[in-house]
Amino acid sequence: MPRMTLHPRAARRCWHTAVNPLHSTVYFSPEIAAEFAALGIADPVAVNLAHRSAAMGAVGAGTVTAAFYNYRHDLVARHLPAVWDTVTPEQALAARLRAADAALTRLLGADTVKSPEVAEAADLAMRATEGCTRHARTLYAAHADLPVPEAPHLRLWHATTLLREHRGDGHLAALLLAGLDPVEALVSHTATGKGMTPKWLKGMRGWTQDDLDAATGRLRERGVLDAAGELTEEGAALRERLESDTDRLDAAPYEHLGADGLARLTELGGALVVKAVTAGAFPKDLMGRA
Repeated sequence: MPRMTLHPRAARRCWHTAVNPLHSTVYFSPEIAAEFAALGIADPVAVNLAHRSAAMGAVGAGTVTAAFYNYRHDLVARHLPAVWDTVTPEQALAARLRAADAALTRLLGADTVKSPEVAEAADLAMRATEGCTRHARTLYAAHADLPVPEAPHLRLWHATTLLREHRGDGHLAALLLAGLDPVEALVSHTATGKGMTPKWLKGMRGWTQDDLDAATGRLRERGVLDAAGELTEEGAALRERLESDTDRLDAAPYEHLGADGLARLTELGGALVVKAVTAGAFPKDLMGRA
């Protein structure tokens, strides 16, 4: 794994407080729903699968299940490749970018998206992406082939997309190394209090209550969860090793940016995220144990 010279959790903090939330604003926005509804796609799961996988082209369910890791395959197969009969990948990508433009402008304000701070954050985030690598990173590599938007707030969103998928691709390798299958990964993450609630795991990932209960049972047998479904000491250590392995696999872009740039990106991006969250960027019941 790459040698890290930054503080072990500095890049993780930037990703969790600035990079990933900025990218994810579009997922829950009314703008993305409206853009795809205008193209003839109303089902929110179909919208999610289409706009996130479109960079890979008109791929089928098998490719997306592999690349996304924690979606139930029959849910994916319900929508792919059929969605490409309604919308092309190019149309999906264009709709997503329009949605990002409108959502960020609404959440942050027209003055903020044109501010020097957003332009500076975009420059820093794009500089970090120069350290990303393509090998074994399917979603990152696909998005890295897309053109970089000119508007600063869209350049920032594009850069956070690249950084998000780069870390995500590495995280899948860490999950395999940790021996967590897709449902176990989700259930153990929910047990930390920082993952999706069961409502969202069922609605947007396609897992049934039986699936979640079975995974909980396997994690109990393994000593990851206790009888109440809480992380054991061993389970907490497993989740921390998982994040530490992901940190090391994702070190390159932040090492390339350097400590000062990383701190500034965390500061600028974090302030934007606070503003977006305050404006209602995410559902209140999205994260937590219940």
